[in-house]
Amino acid sequence: MWIFVMFDLPVGSKAESRVATKFREFLLDEGFEKSQFSVYARFCNGKEQFEAYLRRIEGNLPSDGEVHILTFTDKQYENIIRFSGQRRKRPQKNPDQLALF
Repeated sequence: MWIFVMFDLPVGSKAESRVATKFREFLLDEGFEKSQFSVYARFCNGKEQFEAYLRRIEGNLPSDGEVHILTFTDKQYENIIRFSGQRRKRPQKNPDQLALF
């Protein structure tokens, strides 16, 4: 299963910008990879692990802005069509196994 976190956070002031940066850094520290500027993705091994990540994200939500969390199955993730510029990119492969660091 894949988790996608999409967010739109205010960055009009230095304080708001710091809060948005802190949230992005939190996602990176949790093992999420940047897919687009405000879209981060991570593979997880099922519903229990998803629920654990969801609780950690909820505990680190900024006070303002919008955060959306989606889940995709491996099959749905394989079917995502990606473009870079005008060229279609090859589909990304699902990880064979969970890598521990």
